[in-house]
Amino acid sequence: MHIDPALPIVVSAMLAILIIGLILRALQQPQIVGYIVAGLVIGPQGLALLNDAELIGRIGGMGLIVLLFFVGMEASPGALLSRWRLAIFGVILQVLATIGLIWLIGWFYAWPLSLVILFGFVISLSSTAVVLKLLKDWKELDTQTGQSVLVILLAQDMALIPMIIAINLMSGESIQTSELIAQLVGAIILIGIAAWVFASDHVRLPFAKKLRADHELQVFAALLLCFGLALISGELGLSTALGAFVAGLVVSSARETKWVHESLEPFRVVFVAVFFVYIGMLIDIDYVRDNPLKLALLIAVIVVINTLLNALILRVLGSSWRRASYAGALLSQIGEFSFILVAMAHAARILPDGEYRLIVAVIAISLMLSPAWIALCKVLLGHPEGKPDRPRNA
Repeated sequence: MHIDPALPIVVSAMLAILIIGLILRALQQPQIVGYIVAGLVIGPQGLALLNDAELIGRIGGMGLIVLLFFVGMEASPGALLSRWRLAIFGVILQVLATIGLIWLIGWFYAWPLSLVILFGFVISLSSTAVVLKLLKDWKELDTQTGQSVLVILLAQDMALIPMIIAINLMSGESIQTSELIAQLVGAIILIGIAAWVFASDHVRLPFAKKLRADHELQVFAALLLCFGLALISGELGLSTALGAFVAGLVVSSARETKWVHESLEPFRVVFVAVFFVYIGMLIDIDYVRDNPLKLALLIAVIVVINTLLNALILRVLGSSWRRASYAGALLSQIGEFSFILVAMAHAARILPDGEYRLIVAVIAISLMLSPAWIALCKVLLGHPEGKPDRPRNA
């Protein structure tokens, strides 16, 4: 009897995720860490159960699209508008300060300006997926720090649009006017949709009332919105995941579409796992084994700098030192959107092969170690969301 060759791979992957997840759960580690370790085990550098690079990339891309769709659904337009100064000035200060620090390092190593800007972009983006999952698991999403961090994360996600355009301009290759116009049109469309969502009390989608009674069609309607806007965004030269994120914003503000959360919850669980398994598959074990000290030092410096820099910015913008420091720890890792920037820069030959492998390993490992660092800072700061802030003059 013929067995599909993909079936043993699927079964092995599910078994690896389950076993590793149970072990890490016993060690009180987040599920995200288990997914990354599972990807490392079953990927090309592990048991090689899945070693098709193109297939791995496609799976990861689909996972990122759905993941960012759910991230968008978690956003509250009202909360974002009430903290617009934090979103705009916080992210601008963070990106500029990061680029400035990288420029000082790059001056010593004679890095070209394009590489300095790229590294600044990559390091300044935190992981919306990881932080949102931790805040939800710890029931801190609705706290003062949770909302401030979410606002910054969403603003970082939107900042990806000018970053993509900037990398294309830095590629050194002749850029067709039509391509640049398409990206600008895409940026206008996505920003316009986001502005429409924020300006409206709530969004009414066509056929929403009719779909409310049909749970099967609800699933397809929501996925059509997700992948449809992702397709439009990708065709216009921007990230498909960014389009899905904006689609999530639309859903979050449409009162008729509250059913989406319940209808698509199983998809969220699966695709969160798929994306982080993909992250684990990207880690080059040989490179990690050959450069342990270099990677450890670089990750430590990036995490500490991101923590201190974000804490300082949030303090300047009005948070207490304790909450600002905790928020800085939450924003300390390098995010999933950085993979998009790194892949684009590598394809455009801005980023050489050696640096590409280095940065991919740094991003993946920083994501994996991030929950432990955040938990440590939380304990050292005295669980800042469990106690009231000290007075400013204390």
